[in-house]
Amino acid sequence: MVGTKETMGEAANRPVIWLGRSGRAYEMASENLADFIMALDTLYLIAKGRNVLWVGSTNELIGDPSSRARFRLALGCADRIFRLDGASDDAGRLSAIWDLEGGAPEYERTAA
Repeated sequence: MVGTKETMGEAANRPVIWLGRSGRAYEMASENLADFIMALDTLYLIAKGRNVLWVGSTNELIGDPSSRARFRLALGCADRIFRLDGASDDAGRLSAIWDLEGGAPEYERTAA
């Protein structure tokens, strides 16, 4: 289903709970894929459906060529992008990346 620009904009502002592999819940803001621009010191999760394609920040794009290649591939087939604010220190960011890479949206984990 293709939404109108208005409905896609509304969905882009709706918070989403993403559960990490540890079980920790992350409240993330949905970004509009068509207008996506990365901000400094912000962690992003790029997904297709419930599958995580890439998690990282500008730090990973600058310092890690393999992450940069995965980012480009992810953008080519993604249907969702989420933003996580507040994970700017290295230890917190790296822990969140590891946790989110094995995670899924909360509604998909709890639906049975």
